[in-house]
Formats: sequence, C-alpha cells, structure tokens
Amino acid sequence: MPGLNLSPQSSVLNTALVIFAKAPIPGQVKTRLCPPLTPEEAATLHGSFVLDILERTKGAASKLKLPIDRYLACSPSATHVFFKIMEERQGVKLIDQVGDDLGARMNQAFNTLFARGYGQVLLIGTDVPTLPLDHFRQALASLENHDLVLGPAFDGGYYLIGLKRVAPELFADIPWSTDQVLRLTQEKAAGIGLKASVIQPWRDVDTLADLEALIETCAAETKKPKNERSFSTRTTGVLELLAKRLRTRA
Repeated sequence: MPGLNLSPQSSVLNTALVIFAKAPIPGQVKTRLCPPLTPEEAATLHGSFVLDILERTKGAASKLKLPIDRYLACSPSATHVFFKIMEERQGVKLIDQVGDDLGARMNQAFNTLFARGYGQVLLIGTDVPTLPLDHFRQALASLENHDLVLGPAFDGGYYLIGLKRVAPELFADIPWSTDQVLRLTQEKAAGIGLKASVIQPWRDVDTLADLEALIETCAAETKKPKNERSFSTRTTGVLELLAKRLRTRA
C-alpha cells in the first residue's frame, strides 16, 4: 500500500483510533442547531452521525486493511445503554471521556491509550459522516514521518488529530469551538518541536449553514447509483426529513 510501511516493526501495527462521541440525549448534543431543530431532532441526527463514523472506521480498517484497534470515548459515561449497544454491535472498546473541557478530555484519551502501549493514536469526532475512507490511510501514512497529523475542518478547527506521543501542550489554553483552534494548535506544535502535517480538509457539522450544506450535498447524491453514495441510507433519511421540516418552519 503506497505510503504505508507495514513491516512488523512499523508503529502502524500498534495503532489506536479513538472516536469521540456523546450519547444522543436531547438537549445535550448539537445544541448549536437548536433552534431551528428541536432537541429531539438534533439528538436523532447526532445518533445517526455516531453510527456513520463507527461504520466508516470499521470499513476503513477492513477495506483498506489497516491494523487498528477502535475505541469509543464516551460522554457522559461508557455505562450508557447507547454505548453498550455500540460496543456489542460495532466491536469497539469503550473508554470514558474525562476532563473539564474538550482539550482536557482529548489529552486524557491520548494519555490513556499511550499508557496501554500503543505506538500512535488517532482521534476523530463524529461530525464528519461522509469522510472518505482514504483520509484514514492518509493520516496513518503521515504519521510514518511526522509526530502530529491534523485533519483541518473548514471552520478553522480540526476533525482529526493523531500523535506518536503525549503532548499536553496542544490541548491547553485553546479557545475551543472557534476559528483559532487549528492555527493555535499548529503554533503550539512548532513551539514544542513536533513535526506536523495536515491531510485534506473536510466539513464538519456544527452550525445551521453546515447542516444546510450537508442536506444539499445529500440531495445531489441521491441521483447517483447506491454504490457510489457517501451517505448512509439512515442519515439520508434523517436529512431528507429535516429538510422538509426546515422548509415548513421557514
């Protein structure tokens, strides 16, 4: 596979992929979309996104033959019934999110997985339901020659981060959910001597504009053959229903 050294000595054989997820509890997820969405609609959309990224990471590991262990970092707790179902059906291992803010929780996840002996750890969110499988290969290929890999989001943040060692400085004093996140992370990486790389940017879904763009893209994809579509049938149905409701409310 181009760009990947899959020799027994390669750290890619000792990789953890951590999916950061919240349980789909109304009023606790996708709150920036409410209104115009109701808390229940936002929770349904979020739940479908979680399933999407679980399925896509499983597909990446299988189709691209990437030897990774998948973890689901859970909030509010790995004991929530939603996560227990995901553990059983999707074959992921569960860990808790621990920390007072997003940075602290991500840092703790990296600490936990490196302490378990992994040579490199990738962390990804759940707001990129159409992320191409090849982005995972790109990220792992980048880590072969870099200490840090970032997947830039269009809003100035990042949807993916990968490291070869703990780097708590990357997660401290960052104004999360702003357009400064990626830039400041790169500056901090340079300041502590990390060799960093970026892969292709992708849109995550935080705002109404993001959702509207996703609905438009999904509508265009329904004209393609099913085997060429990037949206799951489940999420396509959710987005079509939300589009109708949003038109009514407008």
